[in-house]
Amino acid sequence: MFSTGDHKPVLLNAVVAYLRPQAGGKYVDGTIGGGGHAAAILEASGPSGRLLGLDVDEEAAQRARDILAPFGQRALVVNASYTELAGLAQENGFEPADGVLLDLGLSSYQLNDAARGFSFQREAPLDMRFDQRQATTAAGLLATLGEQELADIFYLYGEERRSRALARAVVAERRRRPITTTTEFASLVARVVHGRPGGIHPATRAFQALRIAVNGELANVESVLPQALEILRPGGRLAVIAFHSLEDRLVKRFFQREAAGCLCPPELPQCVCGHQPRLAILTKKPVVASAEEAAENPRSRSAKLRVAERLAVAA
Repeated sequence: MFSTGDHKPVLLNAVVAYLRPQAGGKYVDGTIGGGGHAAAILEASGPSGRLLGLDVDEEAAQRARDILAPFGQRALVVNASYTELAGLAQENGFEPADGVLLDLGLSSYQLNDAARGFSFQREAPLDMRFDQRQATTAAGLLATLGEQELADIFYLYGEERRSRALARAVVAERRRRPITTTTEFASLVARVVHGRPGGIHPATRAFQALRIAVNGELANVESVLPQALEILRPGGRLAVIAFHSLEDRLVKRFFQREAAGCLCPPELPQCVCGHQPRLAILTKKPVVASAEEAAENPRSRSAKLRVAERLAVAA
């Protein structure tokens, strides 16, 4: 197996088994991250399979280029958002594709880089941007958004039950001094959200919510799923790994909608929408990590893999 250093891609064997990489195939990894899944796909599709990898994080894109360098021209890595997936696939000759992979959320490299501000366990600027070119940071949102807007973010993106109390505390705190570091915000959250002994850290949901808001993650997922479907050839497969219920719910509903026939309201006596199924769902329930993988790679514990296959649609 090709080595990607210390990086451990989640659900690697399941991803490769479902995508079925073949020689001569064309694959798109919309979130190439540490390059682990991409390397396995290229290895399995040798000697002539090709892969287009995207990542909005410039450091991640360069790291992936270095890791995949031994595959030569079979691997093309572009520093771009997966929201541009369809255009970039067409532009670079990867449409129609035989497989598309989306490994959503935060990479282990990003989490472990204290300076990026994703972790509440180390002192760092409260940044949380995947794309360092964008202006909005987590500290910026805490400094400028109104109390109701903050409460909505904590509740909708973090499913935080104490969202209103936390928003009030943020507004009160910033009147005294700006909230600019990870530990300052984590400490504030802990004063408002009282975690259970042995449970997750009180700041976990609030940090997730801020990260999603900073990077527009849910809107991006809604944007990329139709694009991934459009570039797949009939028989091509779409594999998506989600790490929290909000992302997973979007993927599940998209798969269900595109696997359905009529989408008309049930009260209509006959179909008027003309919708035809475009996907066949291959994972009735999401694939999750085995106990062994979860012990070796803690990040895999929350991972859920859903896979669907593109159907041919009659003209």
